[in-house]
Order: sequence, then structure tokens, then C-alpha cells
Amino acid sequence: MAYLLPQLLLDTAALAPEQTAVAMLEQALSYAKLDELSNRLAHTLKQNGVRRGDRVGIYLNKSVASIVSLFGILKADAVYVPLDPYAPAKRLRYIIKNCGIQCLLSAADKREGLAQLLNEDSPLRCVIAMNEAPFAEPLANVELISWQSVLHAPVSAPARHGLENDLAYILYTSGSTGDPKGVMISHRNALTFVDWACDAIKLTPSDRVSNHAPLHFDLSIFDIFATIKAGATLCLVPPDTAKFPVKLAQFIAAQQISVWYSVPSAWVLMLSHGKMEHNDFAALRTIIFAGEVFPTKHLRDLMTKIPHAEFFNWYGPTETNVITSYQVQQLAPDQHQPIPIGKACANMEVFALDAEGREVTEVGGEGELYGRGSGVAQGYWNDAVKTASLFVRNPLQPHYYDRCYRTGDLVKLDHEGNYHYLGRRDHQVKVQGYRIELGEIETALLQHKEVEEAAVVALQNAEQVTFLKAFVVPRNGNGLEPMALKRHCAQFVPKYMIPEIVEVRATLPKTSTGKTDKKLLALEG
Repeated sequence: MAYLLPQLLLDTAALAPEQTAVAMLEQALSYAKLDELSNRLAHTLKQNGVRRGDRVGIYLNKSVASIVSLFGILKADAVYVPLDPYAPAKRLRYIIKNCGIQCLLSAADKREGLAQLLNEDSPLRCVIAMNEAPFAEPLANVELISWQSVLHAPVSAPARHGLENDLAYILYTSGSTGDPKGVMISHRNALTFVDWACDAIKLTPSDRVSNHAPLHFDLSIFDIFATIKAGATLCLVPPDTAKFPVKLAQFIAAQQISVWYSVPSAWVLMLSHGKMEHNDFAALRTIIFAGEVFPTKHLRDLMTKIPHAEFFNWYGPTETNVITSYQVQQLAPDQHQPIPIGKACANMEVFALDAEGREVTEVGGEGELYGRGSGVAQGYWNDAVKTASLFVRNPLQPHYYDRCYRTGDLVKLDHEGNYHYLGRRDHQVKVQGYRIELGEIETALLQHKEVEEAAVVALQNAEQVTFLKAFVVPRNGNGLEPMALKRHCAQFVPKYMIPEIVEVRATLPKTSTGKTDKKLLALEG
């Protein structure tokens, strides 16, 4: 039984070396080749000073090389930290410094972006190229390691020294103070989810599993590691395909995807604009969605268009992996309420506490959801205070220390024991599957010298898709252009966090305590 993530690849490569492990359109690697290249990369990392527990960054566009990268890092007993290749340089510089990343895996086509990451206090000391394209010119104060050097490294599997409690990866999510926070996931945390997911979906070597999510998004964990464990084929969705619903629908059909996992927004766009009727989805046996609420009318439409598929709603923040699951049954024509998030996954437990701290056990009872079990993350990197506030002692276990995670999500219990998601306890929201702290966007807006006040709310359009709207008060009545404010935001936050609408106002409404009245803003929306 595997207790380290790279063991999944080693086992499958031994059983089915010629099976296709990962593909992106015409590019593909067999299990044997993926195993070989990741071994060579692991040796290269060690030869260049990477030690057990070191954090290694991945700064690549999605490609088969990005999959080689993460397995190479894991085989070196290091921790992979995927960087959003489209995020602002300031955000990435913060992550690199906060996480102490000294080695980065990248490519020549990211040369311009790399140069912006190398400020004076950057800990980066080496960059390893993940393809044959040479860098046009050197990077200041950083050693460049060529792909040819990787190919000359030993092909044998490096000695493993890791334990299941060692960190496997760190995923940075939005932070309420304006800086992202790194969620630390161990091998044991990840494998708890991966082992359950393989069984729940009944993955087999004949499956072709999509990878729609970017590496820095936690949905990618199922795509990559469950696929490798099952000996199936991972089909990477090219970034330019993922953005266009017509292309995305064509991709699913042409690639004969059998298991699909994404945020509901991807399906909402395909249903509205993807011309799905022109494609054959006969191979698609399982559709999994997570990250946000799937509007029931759209889900019912999808189930009508692909009636032979099984549908699963998965729930869980990055800090716990997936902790509940619900298999969707037939939806009545008059059903409008969102479907449940379901019940706990294997080796995990969930419970809700009401406002008085009592466990919710009665039908219709509401409270904040907690998660416990071996899937719960190790905390936030380099942030003991934040960790202590959310990774807490189980209030239902008085006899010994039992760690659990406060999700901040409010839920309601139904008569079948399923939980229903009601909303956030704080100002955190989900947009396109990304968990976003509204405070981070407000902090970015307030960094504009002409902005006096800023508030951001999440609204829903006519299609019941969540979007962000910002309300801004200019300093001294100076005129501010919405597009200029969006461009300003782009310097500090990723694209998916830039408000879709920016409204400039003379004042913002206040509550009786003097706080900005966001509830009223949302109503006025």
C-alpha cells in the first residue's frame, strides 16, 4: 500500500509501462517515460542542492512537462508549490519569498515573467528548464540548468526517505489580509482523499480522466493522482481550450473523456454557448463537480443532455481535500433548491455546531461545518496564528487532543443525514470554483492612491452564476475610471479575482456601528 504519492506512479509504471499516462492533444507520455523523466528530474534537483522538505516552485503553462515536474519534486522528497503562470508578479514574488523557494522549474517561454520575479530579496538561486528550448539570455543571480542536464541524470529511482506525514505540496489560496496563504498538505492527507476517490468513482485503466483545473487549484489533485493510481490516462485540457465553451465541448467528445471533474461554471458556459448538440458524449460515464454551487436548473439540463452519466457533487475546502460527496439522482421539474453537499467520505467525519457550540443533530438544524480525519491539512505555511484560529481542537472530544478544521461554511441537516450548503460565515466567496477572500480584492483597490473606500460583494446574474462587483469611493471626489481600476487590480490579484463590475460612488452605506453595509450593497447590486 502506498504511503507516499510518487509510489502511485512507481507501482503503475511497473504494471503497465506502455500505457499512456498523460496526454495533451498530440503530446503524450507512457507510464514508463513519465517514471523515467521524473526520476532524472529528481536526481537533478538533488544534485543542485534540493533536500528533503525543501519547497520547489513550478512556474509553467499546463503541459506534460508540468506533470513530470511535480512527480520529480516528490521523488526528491521535496514539496511542490505550483505558481499560477498568469498571476501578477507581485503575488508570485510574495509566494516565493514566503515559502522560501530556492529552486524553480520553468521554461524559456516564461522568461519575461521570470525576470519580474527576481527582486533583490528573492531566495531563488536556480531555475531548471523543463523543455529543450534554451533561454535567450541569462537571469540575474540565478543559475540556469538546461533540460539536457536533466536528460543526463541517472534514470534509476532515487532513494526515498520521506514519511507519510511529510509535506507533499503547498497550495496558496486567497488571504483576508491581502496576502495569499499557503495550505500545507502531507502525503497522508492527499492519499486519504485519492484512495477514497478511486474507489468512489471506480476508476479503471481504461478511463480517460480530464484535467480542467490548473495545478494551483486543489481540484487537480484528483485529476492527477487518482488517475495515476488507477493506471488510467490523464487528459490535460489546454488553457486556450478551457476558456472557450465550444472548444471545451469538442475536446470532451474528441478525447473520449470518460470521467470529468470541474467547477460547475464550465458546464454552465457549455450549456449556454458550447453547441453541445453537435458533439457525442457517449464515452462520458461520470461527471463530478465541486468548488461552487451548481444552479439546479442548469444541472437538470445537463443531466437531460447526458442521461447515461453518473453525477457527483463533491465538497471540501483546500484545507481538507474533499470531505463530503453526494450522488445526484433524478431532479424534479419543479426543484429549484441547490442539491446537498452530502455525507462524509471514507476516513473523514463532518459535523456542524450551532451558534451556541452545540452539535447539530436535528433535521433542519443549521450550523458551521467542521471536518476531522486524516485528510485535514497541516495548517498554513509560516502562519501559526492563522493556523491556530482555524485548525482547532475538536470541541466534541474532551478526553484527548483531536485536531479538526473549521470550514467557515454554514450548513443545514436534512432528513437523510445529508448536509446542505447555506453560505459563508465570513466574507469568503466562491467564484468559478476559486475560493476568494473579498478582503484581498479590497486591499488591492485601496492601494490605488485615489481610492478612499472600497467594498466588494458577490452577486448572481440571471444565469445564477456568481460574479464580483466593487464599489469605490474616490479620494477628494477625484474622477476614477472603472477600467483603470480593473487594470490596477490586475497588478495585485489573479484575473479571476478582478471585479467584473466596478461602480464609483460618492459614499458607501454604513451600519449603525459605522461599518460598511455590504448587505445593503448586495441588495442594491
